[in-house]
Amino acid sequence: MTTPPPLGVYVHWPYCARICPYCDFNVVRDRGRKQEQAALVVAIIADLEAQRALTGPRDMVSVFLGGGTPSLMDPAMAAEIIAAARRLWSATVDLEVTLEANPTDAESDRFAAFAQAGVTRLSLGLQSLDDAALAFLGRDHDAASAIRAAERARAAFPRLSLDLIYARPGQTPEAWAAELTEALKLGPEHVSPYQLTIESGTAFHRAVGRGRLTPPGPDLAADLYDATQDVLGAAGFEAYEVSNHARGGAARSRHNLVYWRGEDYVGAGPGAHGRLTLDGVRTATAAFSGIGDYIAAVGATGTGFETRQTLSPTEAAEERLLMGLRIQAGVGFAEVAALGLHASHPTVRAFVEAGLLRDHSDRLMATPAGRLLLDRLTAELATAG
Repeated sequence: MTTPPPLGVYVHWPYCARICPYCDFNVVRDRGRKQEQAALVVAIIADLEAQRALTGPRDMVSVFLGGGTPSLMDPAMAAEIIAAARRLWSATVDLEVTLEANPTDAESDRFAAFAQAGVTRLSLGLQSLDDAALAFLGRDHDAASAIRAAERARAAFPRLSLDLIYARPGQTPEAWAAELTEALKLGPEHVSPYQLTIESGTAFHRAVGRGRLTPPGPDLAADLYDATQDVLGAAGFEAYEVSNHARGGAARSRHNLVYWRGEDYVGAGPGAHGRLTLDGVRTATAAFSGIGDYIAAVGATGTGFETRQTLSPTEAAEERLLMGLRIQAGVGFAEVAALGLHASHPTVRAFVEAGLLRDHSDRLMATPAGRLLLDRLTAELATAG
Protein backbone atom coordinates (compact mmCIF):
# COMPACT_ATOMS: atom_id res chain seq x y z
CA MET A 1 0.00 0.00 0.00
CA THR A 2 1.40 3.39 -1.03
CA THR A 3 1.77 5.92 1.79
CA PRO A 4 -0.03 9.18 0.94
CA PRO A 5 2.37 12.10 0.51
CA PRO A 6 2.66 14.67 3.32
CA LEU A 7 1.04 18.07 3.10
CA GLY A 8 1.23 21.62 4.36
CA VAL A 9 -1.57 23.84 5.62
CA TYR A 10 -1.84 27.51 4.63
CA VAL A 11 -4.23 29.80 6.52
CA HIS A 12 -4.87 33.30 5.16
CA TRP A 13 -5.59 36.07 7.68
CA PRO A 14 -6.58 39.08 5.54
CA TYR A 15 -6.40 41.90 8.09
CA CYS A 16 -3.73 44.63 8.08
CA ALA A 17 -3.25 47.80 10.10
CA ARG A 18 -2.61 49.63 6.84
CA ILE A 19 -2.33 48.70 3.17
CA CYS A 20 1.23 49.00 1.86
CA PRO A 21 1.57 50.75 -1.51
CA TYR A 22 3.37 47.79 -3.12
CA CYS A 23 0.94 45.10 -1.89
CA ASP A 24 -1.50 43.29 -4.17
CA PHE A 25 -2.50 40.58 -1.68
CA ASN A 26 -6.06 39.93 -0.53
CA VAL A 27 -6.11 42.28 2.47
CA VAL A 28 -8.45 44.68 4.28
CA ARG A 29 -8.06 47.23 7.07
CA ASP A 30 -8.15 45.75 10.55
CA ARG A 31 -10.31 48.36 12.28
CA GLY A 32 -13.62 47.47 13.95
CA ARG A 33 -13.78 43.85 12.78
CA LYS A 34 -13.55 41.84 16.02
CA GLN A 35 -16.91 40.12 15.60
CA GLU A 36 -16.14 39.31 11.97
CA GLN A 37 -12.74 37.91 12.96
CA ALA A 38 -14.29 35.58 15.52
CA ALA A 39 -16.68 34.31 12.84
CA LEU A 40 -13.78 33.90 10.43
CA VAL A 41 -11.85 31.67 12.85
CA VAL A 42 -14.92 29.43 13.18
CA ALA A 43 -15.20 29.27 9.36
CA ILE A 44 -11.49 28.53 8.86
CA ILE A 45 -11.64 25.60 11.28
CA ALA A 46 -14.81 24.27 9.61
CA ASP A 47 -13.09 24.61 6.21
CA LEU A 48 -10.08 22.66 7.46
CA GLU A 49 -12.40 19.93 8.74
CA ALA A 50 -14.15 19.69 5.37
CA GLN A 51 -10.83 19.51 3.53
CA ARG A 52 -9.65 16.77 5.87
CA ALA A 53 -12.57 14.73 4.55
CA LEU A 54 -11.15 15.27 1.04
CA THR A 55 -7.52 14.50 1.79
CA GLY A 56 -7.99 11.63 4.21
CA PRO A 57 -5.31 10.94 6.82
CA ARG A 58 -2.02 12.59 5.93
CA ASP A 59 1.21 13.55 7.63
CA MET A 60 1.37 17.34 8.10
CA VAL A 61 4.80 18.94 7.78
CA SER A 62 3.89 22.62 8.10
CA VAL A 63 1.28 25.16 9.10
CA PHE A 64 1.69 28.67 7.77
CA LEU A 65 -0.33 31.60 9.12
CA GLY A 66 0.03 34.24 6.41
CA GLY A 67 -1.76 37.30 5.21
CA GLY A 68 -2.35 40.05 5.67
CA THR A 69 -0.88 40.38 9.11
CA PRO A 70 -1.66 37.36 11.27
CA SER A 71 0.39 38.82 14.14
CA LEU A 72 -2.56 41.20 14.61
CA MET A 73 -4.65 38.14 15.45
CA ASP A 74 -5.51 37.32 19.05
CA PRO A 75 -2.95 34.61 19.96
CA ALA A 76 -5.83 32.53 21.33
CA MET A 77 -7.30 32.44 17.82
CA ALA A 78 -3.99 31.26 16.41
CA ALA A 79 -3.89 28.56 19.08
CA GLU A 80 -7.37 27.37 18.03
CA ILE A 81 -6.41 27.12 14.37
CA ILE A 82 -3.09 25.38 15.06
CA ALA A 83 -4.76 22.91 17.43
CA ALA A 84 -7.42 22.14 14.82
CA ALA A 85 -4.81 21.42 12.14
CA ARG A 86 -2.91 19.14 14.53
CA ARG A 87 -6.13 17.32 15.37
CA LEU A 88 -7.10 16.80 11.73
CA TRP A 89 -3.76 15.65 10.32
CA SER A 90 -0.80 13.79 11.87
CA ALA A 91 1.87 16.32 12.79
CA THR A 92 5.39 15.24 11.94
CA VAL A 93 7.98 15.32 14.71
CA ASP A 94 9.59 18.39 13.15
CA LEU A 95 6.30 20.17 12.32
CA GLU A 96 7.01 23.78 11.31
CA VAL A 97 4.41 26.37 12.38
CA THR A 98 5.13 29.78 10.87
CA LEU A 99 3.57 33.14 11.67
CA GLU A 100 4.07 36.23 9.52
CA ALA A 101 4.53 39.36 11.62
CA ASN A 102 5.24 43.06 11.35
CA PRO A 103 7.81 44.51 13.74
CA THR A 104 5.63 47.01 15.58
CA ASP A 105 5.98 47.18 19.35
CA ALA A 106 2.31 46.22 19.80
CA GLU A 107 2.78 43.02 17.84
CA SER A 108 6.16 42.07 19.26
CA ASP A 109 4.71 42.36 22.78
CA ARG A 110 2.64 39.27 21.91
CA PHE A 111 5.41 37.09 20.49
CA ALA A 112 5.67 35.00 23.68
CA ALA A 113 1.92 34.32 23.53
CA PHE A 114 2.17 33.18 19.91
CA ALA A 115 5.03 30.85 20.86
CA GLN A 116 2.79 29.37 23.58
CA ALA A 117 0.06 28.98 20.94
CA GLY A 118 2.35 26.65 19.00
CA VAL A 119 4.22 28.92 16.58
CA THR A 120 7.81 27.72 16.06
CA ARG A 121 9.02 30.02 13.30
CA LEU A 122 8.52 33.75 12.91
CA SER A 123 8.73 35.41 9.50
CA LEU A 124 9.35 39.04 10.39
CA GLY A 125 8.54 41.70 7.78
CA LEU A 126 11.47 43.99 8.52
CA GLN A 127 11.57 45.25 4.89
CA SER A 128 14.29 47.82 5.67
CA LEU A 129 16.47 49.25 8.43
CA ASP A 130 16.33 52.74 6.95
CA ASP A 131 13.62 55.05 8.29
CA ALA A 132 13.24 56.96 5.02
CA ALA A 133 12.88 53.72 3.09
CA LEU A 134 10.29 52.44 5.57
CA ALA A 135 8.27 55.61 5.12
CA PHE A 136 8.49 55.24 1.35
CA LEU A 137 7.29 51.62 1.63
CA GLY A 138 4.31 52.73 3.73
CA ARG A 139 5.34 50.75 6.78
CA ASP A 140 4.02 51.56 10.24
CA HIS A 141 7.28 50.85 12.07
CA ASP A 142 10.70 52.45 12.19
CA ALA A 143 14.17 50.90 12.28
CA ALA A 144 14.40 51.04 16.07
CA SER A 145 11.17 49.08 16.56
CA ALA A 146 12.30 46.61 13.89
CA ILE A 147 15.47 45.90 15.85
CA ARG A 148 13.51 45.50 19.10
CA ALA A 149 11.08 43.13 17.40
CA ALA A 150 13.89 40.97 16.00
CA GLU A 151 15.46 40.72 19.44
CA ARG A 152 12.14 39.68 21.01
CA ALA A 153 11.50 37.20 18.22
CA ARG A 154 14.89 35.59 18.65
CA ALA A 155 14.14 35.11 22.35
CA ALA A 156 10.62 33.72 21.78
CA PHE A 157 10.93 31.38 18.78
CA PRO A 158 13.32 28.59 17.80
CA ARG A 159 13.55 29.96 14.27
CA LEU A 160 13.64 33.51 12.90
CA SER A 161 13.36 34.62 9.28
CA LEU A 162 13.68 38.22 8.10
CA ASP A 163 11.98 39.66 5.00
CA LEU A 164 13.64 42.62 3.29
CA ILE A 165 12.77 44.65 0.20
CA TYR A 166 15.50 45.99 -2.07
CA ALA A 167 15.83 47.53 -5.54
CA ARG A 168 14.14 50.62 -4.19
CA PRO A 169 14.40 53.85 -6.23
CA GLY A 170 17.78 55.50 -5.71
CA GLN A 171 19.28 52.52 -3.87
CA THR A 172 22.90 51.64 -4.70
CA PRO A 173 24.50 48.19 -4.39
CA GLU A 174 26.88 49.59 -1.75
CA ALA A 175 24.05 50.99 0.40
CA TRP A 176 22.06 47.78 0.06
CA ALA A 177 25.05 45.63 1.02
CA ALA A 178 25.58 47.75 4.13
CA GLU A 179 21.89 47.54 5.09
CA LEU A 180 21.80 43.78 4.56
CA THR A 181 24.94 43.39 6.67
CA GLU A 182 23.25 45.29 9.51
CA ALA A 183 20.19 43.03 9.26
CA LEU A 184 22.35 39.93 9.64
CA LYS A 185 23.57 41.25 12.98
CA LEU A 186 20.03 40.65 14.31
CA GLY A 187 20.74 36.92 14.25
CA PRO A 188 18.32 35.38 11.69
CA GLU A 189 18.94 31.89 10.36
CA HIS A 190 16.84 32.61 7.26
CA VAL A 191 16.64 35.74 5.09
CA SER A 192 14.17 36.47 2.28
CA PRO A 193 15.33 39.51 0.27
CA TYR A 194 12.75 40.44 -2.36
CA GLN A 195 13.28 42.83 -5.23
CA LEU A 196 10.61 45.51 -5.22
CA THR A 197 8.14 44.64 -7.96
CA ILE A 198 5.47 46.98 -9.26
CA GLU A 199 2.22 45.00 -9.21
CA SER A 200 -0.79 46.08 -11.25
CA GLY A 201 -3.49 47.83 -9.25
CA THR A 202 -1.22 48.94 -6.40
CA ALA A 203 -0.48 52.51 -5.32
CA PHE A 204 3.07 52.11 -6.61
CA HIS A 205 1.74 51.01 -9.99
CA ARG A 206 -0.34 54.16 -10.20
CA ALA A 207 2.67 56.25 -9.15
CA VAL A 208 4.76 54.74 -11.95
CA GLY A 209 1.98 55.51 -14.41
CA ARG A 210 1.98 59.15 -13.29
CA GLY A 211 5.75 59.39 -13.57
CA ARG A 212 6.23 59.87 -9.82
CA LEU A 213 8.13 56.62 -9.28
CA THR A 214 10.92 55.12 -11.36
CA PRO A 215 12.09 51.63 -10.42
CA PRO A 216 15.74 50.64 -11.00
CA GLY A 217 16.55 49.48 -14.51
CA PRO A 218 17.49 45.86 -15.24
CA ASP A 219 21.26 46.44 -15.06
CA LEU A 220 21.09 48.08 -11.62
CA ALA A 221 18.61 45.44 -10.45
CA ALA A 222 21.09 42.75 -11.49
CA ASP A 223 23.90 44.52 -9.61
CA LEU A 224 21.70 44.68 -6.51
CA TYR A 225 20.91 40.98 -6.87
CA ASP A 226 24.62 40.19 -7.13
CA ALA A 227 25.30 42.25 -4.00
CA THR A 228 22.63 40.20 -2.20
CA GLN A 229 24.31 36.93 -3.14
CA ASP A 230 27.76 38.22 -2.17
CA VAL A 231 26.78 39.43 1.29
CA LEU A 232 24.64 36.44 2.21
CA GLY A 233 27.05 33.92 0.72
CA ALA A 234 29.95 35.36 2.67
CA ALA A 235 27.84 35.09 5.86
CA GLY A 236 27.18 31.39 5.29
CA PHE A 237 23.66 31.63 3.84
CA GLU A 238 22.83 29.28 0.97
CA ALA A 239 20.57 30.60 -1.81
CA TYR A 240 18.37 27.52 -1.90
CA GLU A 241 15.67 29.49 -3.77
CA VAL A 242 15.72 32.66 -5.86
CA SER A 243 14.70 34.93 -2.97
CA ASN A 244 15.33 32.70 0.04
CA HIS A 245 18.60 32.10 1.85
CA ALA A 246 19.17 29.75 4.79
CA ARG A 247 22.05 29.08 7.13
CA GLY A 248 21.98 25.29 6.85
CA GLY A 249 19.37 22.83 5.62
CA ALA A 250 17.34 22.83 8.85
CA ALA A 251 16.80 26.59 8.54
CA ARG A 252 15.04 26.33 5.18
CA SER A 253 11.34 27.17 5.09
CA ARG A 254 9.66 23.78 5.12
CA HIS A 255 6.34 25.29 4.13
CA ASN A 256 7.68 27.14 1.12
CA LEU A 257 9.47 23.97 0.05
CA VAL A 258 6.04 22.34 -0.09
CA TYR A 259 5.17 24.82 -2.86
CA TRP A 260 8.47 24.60 -4.71
CA ARG A 261 8.63 20.79 -4.59
CA GLY A 262 5.09 20.38 -5.85
CA GLU A 263 3.78 18.80 -2.65
CA ASP A 264 0.18 19.07 -1.50
CA TYR A 265 -1.14 21.91 0.61
CA VAL A 266 -4.52 22.84 2.01
CA GLY A 267 -5.55 26.48 1.65
CA ALA A 268 -8.08 27.98 4.08
CA GLY A 269 -9.18 31.56 4.66
CA PRO A 270 -10.41 34.27 2.26
CA GLY A 271 -8.64 34.06 -1.09
CA ALA A 272 -6.43 31.13 -0.04
CA HIS A 273 -5.21 28.78 -2.76
CA GLY A 274 -4.50 25.08 -2.34
CA ARG A 275 -3.07 22.18 -4.31
CA LEU A 276 -4.31 18.69 -3.50
CA THR A 277 -3.84 15.29 -5.07
CA LEU A 278 -7.35 13.84 -5.11
CA ASP A 279 -7.95 10.40 -6.65
CA GLY A 280 -4.47 10.61 -8.12
CA VAL A 281 -5.13 13.91 -9.91
CA ARG A 282 -3.60 17.30 -9.14
CA THR A 283 -6.39 19.65 -8.10
CA ALA A 284 -6.24 23.43 -7.68
CA THR A 285 -8.52 25.10 -5.16
CA ALA A 286 -9.22 28.80 -4.59
CA ALA A 287 -11.37 30.25 -1.82
CA PHE A 288 -13.73 33.19 -2.12
CA SER A 289 -11.70 36.36 -1.57
CA GLY A 290 -14.42 38.35 0.19
CA ILE A 291 -14.55 37.64 3.92
CA GLY A 292 -18.35 37.54 4.04
CA ASP A 293 -18.50 35.43 0.89
CA TYR A 294 -15.95 33.01 2.32
CA ILE A 295 -17.79 32.60 5.62
CA ALA A 296 -21.10 32.11 3.77
CA ALA A 297 -19.58 29.50 1.44
CA VAL A 298 -18.22 27.49 4.36
CA GLY A 299 -21.63 27.60 6.01
CA ALA A 300 -23.38 26.49 2.82
CA THR A 301 -21.00 23.87 1.39
CA GLY A 302 -18.43 23.02 4.08
CA THR A 303 -15.46 24.50 2.25
CA GLY A 304 -14.71 28.07 1.24
CA PHE A 305 -13.95 27.07 -2.35
CA GLU A 306 -15.01 29.40 -5.10
CA THR A 307 -13.27 27.14 -7.64
CA ARG A 308 -11.98 23.58 -7.61
CA GLN A 309 -10.19 22.71 -10.82
CA THR A 310 -8.69 19.44 -11.96
CA LEU A 311 -5.39 20.21 -13.67
CA SER A 312 -4.52 18.49 -16.92
CA PRO A 313 -1.15 16.70 -17.07
CA THR A 314 0.22 19.61 -19.11
CA GLU A 315 -1.08 22.23 -16.67
CA ALA A 316 0.35 20.31 -13.73
CA ALA A 317 3.71 19.99 -15.49
CA GLU A 318 3.80 23.69 -16.34
CA GLU A 319 3.20 24.51 -12.69
CA ARG A 320 5.94 22.13 -11.57
CA LEU A 321 8.33 23.76 -14.03
CA LEU A 322 7.46 27.26 -12.82
CA MET A 323 7.90 26.41 -9.14
CA GLY A 324 10.66 23.84 -9.38
CA LEU A 325 13.10 25.98 -11.32
CA ARG A 326 13.04 28.51 -8.48
CA ILE A 327 14.93 26.21 -6.13
CA GLN A 328 18.53 25.13 -6.31
CA ALA A 329 17.53 21.47 -6.64
CA GLY A 330 15.42 22.19 -9.73
CA VAL A 331 12.75 19.82 -11.07
CA GLY A 332 13.05 16.27 -12.40
CA PHE A 333 12.43 15.61 -16.07
CA ALA A 334 10.00 12.87 -14.99
CA GLU A 335 7.87 15.49 -13.23
CA VAL A 336 7.48 17.55 -16.42
CA ALA A 337 7.23 14.65 -18.85
CA ALA A 338 3.94 16.02 -20.22
CA LEU A 339 5.91 18.95 -21.67
CA GLY A 340 8.13 16.61 -23.69
CA LEU A 341 11.33 17.86 -22.08
CA HIS A 342 14.43 15.70 -21.64
CA ALA A 343 18.16 16.16 -21.28
CA SER A 344 18.83 16.07 -25.04
CA HIS A 345 15.91 18.31 -26.05
CA PRO A 346 17.18 21.10 -28.35
CA THR A 347 15.80 23.90 -26.18
CA VAL A 348 17.28 22.36 -23.05
CA ARG A 349 20.66 21.93 -24.77
CA ALA A 350 20.57 25.54 -26.02
CA PHE A 351 20.03 26.85 -22.48
CA VAL A 352 22.77 24.58 -21.13
CA GLU A 353 25.20 25.89 -23.74
CA ALA A 354 24.16 29.47 -22.92
CA GLY A 355 25.03 28.85 -19.27
CA LEU A 356 21.44 29.25 -18.05
CA LEU A 357 20.77 25.59 -17.16
CA ARG A 358 23.09 23.05 -15.57
CA ASP A 359 24.08 20.04 -17.66
CA HIS A 360 22.24 17.23 -15.87
CA SER A 361 20.75 13.98 -17.15
CA ASP A 362 17.81 13.77 -14.75
CA ARG A 363 16.88 17.32 -13.72
CA LEU A 364 16.32 20.84 -14.95
CA MET A 365 18.34 23.18 -12.73
CA ALA A 366 18.92 26.87 -13.33
CA THR A 367 22.41 28.30 -12.96
CA PRO A 368 22.94 31.59 -11.09
CA ALA A 369 22.78 33.35 -14.46
CA GLY A 370 19.59 31.46 -15.31
CA ARG A 371 17.95 32.53 -12.08
CA LEU A 372 18.12 36.10 -13.32
CA LEU A 373 16.11 35.06 -16.40
CA LEU A 374 13.60 32.62 -14.93
CA ASP A 375 10.60 34.18 -16.68
CA ARG A 376 12.26 33.61 -20.03
CA LEU A 377 13.44 30.11 -19.13
CA THR A 378 10.07 28.88 -17.90
CA ALA A 379 8.14 30.46 -20.76
CA GLU A 380 10.34 28.93 -23.46
CA LEU A 381 10.67 25.53 -21.81
CA ALA A 382 6.91 25.29 -21.23
CA THR A 383 6.27 25.65 -24.96
CA ALA A 384 9.35 23.83 -26.28
CA GLY A 385 7.81 20.39 -26.53
